[in-house]
Amino acid sequence: MFGKDLISIADLTTQEVLEILHLAMRVKSDPDEYSDYLTGCTMAMIFEKPSLRTRVSFEAGMTQLGGHAIYLGPGDISLGKRESVPDIARTLDRMVDIIMARTFSHQSILTLAEYAEAPVINGLSDLLHPCQALADYLTVVEARDKMLSQTLDENVPAEELLERFKGLTLAFVGDGNNVAHSLMNGGAKLGVSVNVVCPEGYEPNPAIVAAANAAGRKTGAVMRVTHDVREGVGGAHVVYTDVWASMGQEKEAEERKKVFAPYQVNADLMALADKQALFLHCLPAHRGEEVTEEVIESDQSAVFDEAENRLHVQKSVILHLLTEELE
Repeated sequence: MFGKDLISIADLTTQEVLEILHLAMRVKSDPDEYSDYLTGCTMAMIFEKPSLRTRVSFEAGMTQLGGHAIYLGPGDISLGKRESVPDIARTLDRMVDIIMARTFSHQSILTLAEYAEAPVINGLSDLLHPCQALADYLTVVEARDKMLSQTLDENVPAEELLERFKGLTLAFVGDGNNVAHSLMNGGAKLGVSVNVVCPEGYEPNPAIVAAANAAGRKTGAVMRVTHDVREGVGGAHVVYTDVWASMGQEKEAEERKKVFAPYQVNADLMALADKQALFLHCLPAHRGEEVTEEVIESDQSAVFDEAENRLHVQKSVILHLLTEELE
C-alpha cells in the first residue's frame, strides 16, 4: 500500500509500481470480482482541461467498482480563481472519498493533496502524467508477452513480472513533456531505459532526468536525452510519441510543426527500432504530424490497447488508495 495520494511514480517503490500493475491485470481479467468494492464511495473529478480517456476511464472505473464519480468541469470549478485551491480541497474533503484532478499547473495538484485528507490522484498536470505511464507499461508487458508467445498470468509473482521489463528500451520521440517525465519515472522503477529524442530547446526537465537516473541505478535503467533520431531510436523495443503542441500551446503549433517535422514517427523511423518494436501514443493523435497513418494503423501499434488499459490502471490505483485489504 503506497501513501495516501498518487502524485508521481517517483514517489512509489518498485514493489508498489508492480502491485499497481499486478492488480490492474487482475481487475482486467475478472472485473466482476471487484464490482462492489467501492459501494457508497464517491470521487470528485476536477477538470481544467477537457479529456476523453481520462474522464471516461475514471468515471467508468468508479462505476464498475460500485462507486460514483462527479464531473467538475472548467465551468463548475475554477481552481484559484472563483475559489482558492485550499478552500476547494477542504470543501471536497467533507463530501467525497477521493479526488482526481486534471490541471494545467502541477502546483494545483500539490496544494489539493496538502489540504485534503482524502486521497488525491494526479490525472495530469503540466509536469507529470503518472496514470498514463502506468497504463503504458501495462501495455508494454502485455504486448511483449504476446510477441514472445508467452501467457501473461495475472497471478504471476511481482518479481517475475519485473523480469519481463528489465533490459527493455523505450524511445520517446517528440517534446520532453509530462508524459516523457512519467515514462522516465516509471522506467526507473521497472528497469526500462528511456531515450527522449527531441529537438534542441524541447528537452525534458533536467531535474527529473537526474532523479530518474538516480532511481534507475537500482534496476539498471538509464535515462538519455538526445537530438539524434538514429541514436535514440536505434534498437528500441518501444517507440512512443505524443502531439507536438499540447493544450495551452496552441499559439506555438505552427512553429512546432516546423521544428518537430524531422521527428515524425513514420515507417523509416520505425525501421531503426527493434524488428518487433511496439508503437505507442497516449492519444489523441494528429495523424500526418507526429505519426503517420501507416504506423498508427500497423500491426506494431497498440494504441487502443493502451487506451483501454487506462481504465484498468485507474481502477487499480483507486482500489489501492481506498481499500486496505485487496485479497
